[in-house]
Amino acid sequence: MLTVGFPAAAFATNCYVLAPAAGEECLIVDPGIGVEDRLAEVLRQHRLRPAAVVLTHGHIDHVSSVTPVCAAGGVAAYIHADDHYRLKDPLAMLAPELLAMLQQQFGPAATWQEPSEVVDLAGGQRLSLAGLDVSVLHAPGHTEGSVMFGVPEVPDGTADEAGVRTTMLSGDVLFAGSIGRTDLPGGDGAAMTRSLRDVVLPLPDDTLVLPGHGPATTIARERATNPYLQGLTQ
Repeated sequence: MLTVGFPAAAFATNCYVLAPAAGEECLIVDPGIGVEDRLAEVLRQHRLRPAAVVLTHGHIDHVSSVTPVCAAGGVAAYIHADDHYRLKDPLAMLAPELLAMLQQQFGPAATWQEPSEVVDLAGGQRLSLAGLDVSVLHAPGHTEGSVMFGVPEVPDGTADEAGVRTTMLSGDVLFAGSIGRTDLPGGDGAAMTRSLRDVVLPLPDDTLVLPGHGPATTIARERATNPYLQGLTQ
């Protein structure tokens, strides 16, 4: 599976592009702040055609570029139904000081516009997009509609190196050595604990984790070392 990941211009949010191979349709995952030029370069370099934009949740650092990216590719945005409301205007949900900081760094915020086509997702759903089979795992806690996306392939060149067989795009549910914060509006510490216990821990050890921030990891590594998973039992 062709996999390209790169950080956005703010908050080091990882944007991913997945495709069966160069010259095929692709999935774009979490197009954050200021990714449009780099994303267009990736698409040109690998001759990729967007089939959909999928969002792990609705925070601005993960969805900032979703509307222009969807419009440029003529594709829909996919988000869990419980986070759909965040696409109405995620800028309006920011604390005034954070909004001011972003405007100082990136210029005055443009008027937000929701993507013209939004598809609501549900946990347990299986999608066939861009030639990939994608499973949707609802894992609330960071936000009400946080999800992880699973695919049964791994990035080209990583299976032998890391001993992994499947890939999970974990958004802000699980990071290398940490988890997403639960103190923002819509966050819920108890829900996050349930998600870690009931959704993350049952994943196979040979799952590659591509998180919303920071480096890739594996379920085996996180099960053994992540302090937020210690003491949880399935």
